[in-house]
Amino acid sequence: MTIHSVVIQKLLTTNAHIGRQVATHHFKQFTYGFRNRQAIIDSDKTLICLRNALNFLSYLSRDPSSSFLFINTNPLFQPIIDEMTTRVSSLSPERASSLWRLRGFLTNSFSPKKFRSRNKKLVFAPTKMPDCVVIFDTERKSSVFLEAERLGIPIVALVDSSMPWEYYKKVTYPIPANDSVQFVYLVCNMITKCLMLEEKKKDGAKGIRTKATNEWNIGLDGNVLCFRVWLLKCGFYRNENHVC
Repeated sequence: MTIHSVVIQKLLTTNAHIGRQVATHHFKQFTYGFRNRQAIIDSDKTLICLRNALNFLSYLSRDPSSSFLFINTNPLFQPIIDEMTTRVSSLSPERASSLWRLRGFLTNSFSPKKFRSRNKKLVFAPTKMPDCVVIFDTERKSSVFLEAERLGIPIVALVDSSMPWEYYKKVTYPIPANDSVQFVYLVCNMITKCLMLEEKKKDGAKGIRTKATNEWNIGLDGNVLCFRVWLLKCGFYRNENHVC
């Protein structure tokens, strides 16, 4: 069994291929067919869109000052989103945020007023615009699409077969799938691993640069032989008879 078939089987176990009875015309490019008046989403296209979205998030995370805004109002997804936000924020305190409660939260971020959330807590508007908005529950999120489009913020969203065209065209990286709890957990887990992997790559590159700097300092102190050995290990001198 190949890796591709294993990933497709994993998507099928999360019920990501089961769409809704209402299938819009623009969503038919992601559908495999219909069964009992329900749209069957093509898992191969779901995997391609998911890969493109993860590559985009990984590319943005290379910038240390990048930040992401995860938006969700479904109470079933909230524990998963909170866990992902906590793990991503452990890499950088301002890397991830899930605070979004009212309309105008992004467009009125520079105004001095405060926003009162549903749980009666004061939530200040963000001082820095996020580099990307990730939406897990696209229902009743029309204001988020409008605000992100007005500010030029790219959107990564889970889209289903009943999403209207006027909101679908605003999504930069759509992920066609059924927004089940299993699939949302899978997506959050993959996002967390991608961001943590990019952080490890940056730490590894930083460690290599530090090691090279230390060995260069050793050579400057007078132990030139150590620096020559380091050059030989790195392959700068291919010819063994070459005299440094």
